[in-house]
Amino acid sequence: MAKILIAEDDSTTRLMLARTLESMGHQILLSPDGAHALETLQCNPGISLLISDMVMPRMDGRALINAVRQSGFKLTLVIMSAVVGVKEISDLLDRGATFFLAKPIRLAELREYVARGVEPQPEVRP
Repeated sequence: MAKILIAEDDSTTRLMLARTLESMGHQILLSPDGAHALETLQCNPGISLLISDMVMPRMDGRALINAVRQSGFKLTLVIMSAVVGVKEISDLLDRGATFFLAKPIRLAELREYVARGVEPQPEVRP
């Protein structure tokens, strides 16, 4: 079981994501925007995956990626949006997003990214 944070301003989407991930056995934390998500990360150790919308009030997904990576959090970051082109997706991945999830969300793809994002990573030895 992983601790997963969902940053999404749309309550219907937030609830759908939460129910799907809870059915997979994960513990879910919810944030209505990027600024709240960053505060939640700082106050809740052990979050291993963040799913964030791109367009949110107070702090958007792009700014959240930057803040998370600059703060040194080591977690999987899934960015989702309905309005992002190939160039923008590439930019998000370059900034530190792990996966991009297009809206409308396909639950099979969500489950796959979450499973890949929370699976233990092999230890790297020098």
